[in-house]
Amino acid sequence: MLAGITVMVIDDSMTIRKSAEAFLQQEGAEVVLANDGFDALAKINDHRPAVIFCDIMMPRLDGYQTCSLIKKNAKFSSTPVIMLSSRDGLFDRARGHAAGSNEYLTKPFTKESLLHAINLQIRERA
Repeated sequence: MLAGITVMVIDDSMTIRKSAEAFLQQEGAEVVLANDGFDALAKINDHRPAVIFCDIMMPRLDGYQTCSLIKKNAKFSSTPVIMLSSRDGLFDRARGHAAGSNEYLTKPFTKESLLHAINLQIRERA
């Protein structure tokens, strides 16, 4: 279903990264993992993901800052960024949107919610 699509997962939790990786690889996606915003920014140019999942609460560079930096880069400004958070408040969603995110997914996520979020973004870009 996701064959040929590269997805980046940015999260400081190894459990979240590995869960997302397993779900996505089962569907044929190539998965790039990053443990924080700096790691993601170092890898993004080499891998050019079609979709990026970005945790909000991370050390050093939080998800809002990471998303904003990705969106300010002309090469990646149209790349969908889906924020990941255990917090589901209106303020968090609005702040994610202000940083340039395309969608907001609450943790813990299911395989179905992860795939649904990707499919929505891919269809909107087609």
